[in-house]
Amino acid sequence: MLGRVDPGAFPAVFGPGGDQPLDAGAARARLAELASAMGAPSPEAAAEGFLAVAVEQTVQAIRRISTERGFDPRGHALVAFGGAAGQVACWVAEALGAEEVLCPRYGSLLSAWGIGQAEVRALRQAGLERPLDANGLDAAHALADRLAAEVAADLAAQGAEPGPTELRVRIRYDGADAALPVPLAPLAEIETAFEAAHRRLFGFAEPGHTRLIASVEAEAASLPDSAHPGEGRDPGQVGSMAPGKSESVALFPEAPASPLLDPGLGRDERRRMWAGGEFHDAPLVEAEGLAVPLPGPALIVRGDTQIAVAPGWTAHPEADGLIRLVRAAPRAAAAIEALERPDPVTLELFNRRFMGVAEAMGAALERTARSVNIKERLDFSCALFDLDGGLVANAPHMPVHLGSMGASVRAVRDRHPRLRPGDAFALNNPYAGGTHLPDITVVMPVFLADAEAPAFHVAARGHHADVGGVQPGSMPPFSRTIDEEGVMLDALPIMRGGRFLEAETLAALTAGPWPARAPERNIADLKAQIAACQAGAAAVEAMIAAHGQAAVARYMGFVQDNAEASVRRAISSLRDGAARVPMDGGGEIVVRIAVDAEAGEAVLDFTGSSVVLPSNFNAPTSIVHAAALYVFRTLVQDEIPLNAGCLKPLRIVVPEPSMLAPAPPAAVVAGNVETSQHIVDALYAALGVMANAQGTMNNFTFGDDERQYYETLCGGAGATADAPGASAVHTHMTNSRLTDPEILERRFPVRLEAFGVRRGSGGAGARAGGDGALRRIRFLEGMEAALLSTRRTFAPQGILGGAAARPGRSRLIEAGGAVRELQGCFSITVQPGDAIEIETPGGGGFGTVARPR
Repeated sequence: MLGRVDPGAFPAVFGPGGDQPLDAGAARARLAELASAMGAPSPEAAAEGFLAVAVEQTVQAIRRISTERGFDPRGHALVAFGGAAGQVACWVAEALGAEEVLCPRYGSLLSAWGIGQAEVRALRQAGLERPLDANGLDAAHALADRLAAEVAADLAAQGAEPGPTELRVRIRYDGADAALPVPLAPLAEIETAFEAAHRRLFGFAEPGHTRLIASVEAEAASLPDSAHPGEGRDPGQVGSMAPGKSESVALFPEAPASPLLDPGLGRDERRRMWAGGEFHDAPLVEAEGLAVPLPGPALIVRGDTQIAVAPGWTAHPEADGLIRLVRAAPRAAAAIEALERPDPVTLELFNRRFMGVAEAMGAALERTARSVNIKERLDFSCALFDLDGGLVANAPHMPVHLGSMGASVRAVRDRHPRLRPGDAFALNNPYAGGTHLPDITVVMPVFLADAEAPAFHVAARGHHADVGGVQPGSMPPFSRTIDEEGVMLDALPIMRGGRFLEAETLAALTAGPWPARAPERNIADLKAQIAACQAGAAAVEAMIAAHGQAAVARYMGFVQDNAEASVRRAISSLRDGAARVPMDGGGEIVVRIAVDAEAGEAVLDFTGSSVVLPSNFNAPTSIVHAAALYVFRTLVQDEIPLNAGCLKPLRIVVPEPSMLAPAPPAAVVAGNVETSQHIVDALYAALGVMANAQGTMNNFTFGDDERQYYETLCGGAGATADAPGASAVHTHMTNSRLTDPEILERRFPVRLEAFGVRRGSGGAGARAGGDGALRRIRFLEGMEAALLSTRRTFAPQGILGGAAARPGRSRLIEAGGAVRELQGCFSITVQPGDAIEIETPGGGGFGTVARPR
């Protein structure tokens, strides 16, 4: 269809009998049908659109993995392996910003042969953890000498002669985990290289901060032709197995001789190649006959693959059959036409691009964060917002964060009308877009060129291990006012002009009657959140450079419009409903849903829900919006980003004041983690689509003045008409994971004694609810421990005849063996040898179990 494959070069092995050639006519007919359904101008445009989406998905995966491992793909060459790689390699490299593609001989097959031909390399690494100064550098050189001798011995043991050895040091800031490799060189050169690498990868540097030499590396490669003796035979020639002789047989016979197109080129054939929305006249060239550079567009045919050379690229033949594709022309912005309405293919591309921005932010945050909460439990969210604070796209992070972060962006804008490049702000005010105080959002406006107003915003929210308050971990079960829950940051400037305001931030974190217990850890995580925002800003700026600001801004609106239309279609199949969900310790969620199926709209009326509670189970209104956004996004079958468009068909009515619209100084720490889950259960029950999930995050904290730890525990999911509930999973508004046992036990004086599925705790039904979990932790030192949870008194309910699940339970197992039952909310002092065991609730069942006749 697109001229990037020559059907005549394929063997006749297709069809029911395995003896037919490729059928180009059948492909065109099917794509013509799809083009008509899509509204595409031609079958070729539809085909190019499908390939563009595939390329974009590949690019996002490469970027995410590269960022996680500390590499910038723009500084590397792309290697094309696989039979289809050559058809898309130029386009993938172009989207990544890479300038070269390597197409090895026989890269599409015989991987074992390829490994055999690869140079032998040996790598040794050893930790150092010394300051980056003259003494530290002397220690690094001594360690490098030892490692260099070891890699040389490693190569010699494999029969290879060592070539030059590369010596590197991995440098990181003190208190950070991300260590970046730079060549071992004089001190000033290392400092310069590290600062440049850190700024390029994470968007900022800290010139005055202490740098550490985390480790030293030595890597050596074998000299050419010094390894794998006898393994260099061409895989295109295979020997016969006849006794007494060896006969070479061509696996890929040479093509018949043909007239030359140009000196150094193959047979005299041309074909039309579609690229960039139009046909180009392209030569078809045999790889074996390619002896001079070949500018694109062109198609290079090998016996095992075909390589499409895109316009603006040149193919260079090199030794051993390698073809190097090099970008010859500078990248130009891809013009996007018809901005008055979205093109289906372009819309899907921007859906993925915007989600890719948030995913890249998350990868940067996970890599640079210091605390277990963010780095290991992944209790964070990153998102992209338009100029007005509307959510454009997010990665699949924490649902309870995402629906409320737009209000945080708008709060920053309201409090700071004059924004400037290089600004960043921290906010956890639950009455102005926050959720609860441990969740701190960093908001960064992003400017283009010399514009005076930001073009868009990026934000990263992370759950900090401690922000003060009366309980280590800042999740007090019995707080009565917001002051008891920690330090409040109300759009606090933490960066101005690209400079982190460390003294001012430290002062804010250590203010008040119950300041943060480990402010240096808060600052480290805030810097990681800034790095995530910088990564997101750089990704969108690159998108704008490639496609133009007008197109990117317009499609920020189009993806929201598309989400709105998708939710309207989902609403059209719903019915009116109502639900009441009581909560342990008082309080009740009441919701009535009125559906206008014809308009695709719904009213969610929470009138009748409890008044402001004296406990901390009050939920800011932003959490109600987050829960509604999550529920109605899950009703959409299309793959769309969760964004502000999902809320446009909904009118949410919340009584003020109430437990769903508290005013200062009402306590709210449980509203984010517990009440949010009950709101979701109420909405699903009213819609009749899902039984109650465990309905709690089982917030378990322990610590002292030096160490604080927080985790949420998995439980049972509610069943639906189509499937039973999942067991031992994080449900609905939480999407975090548990810390690996090895890391938990290394960082804290505890032992994880038991963790498994709580069998039989899910509700029965035509579809059974999922089972909860059992977790037991033993303490090696005395600490404060607390649990903030619900669904201990009121069990998760089934729906449409399904049975309720078993509620949760907690107990203290003292060192001497005595067992004491604990409430769903407790705060106790544990002694060395004590253990706490928590059984989490299951999920409710769906439908009545049929009785046997």
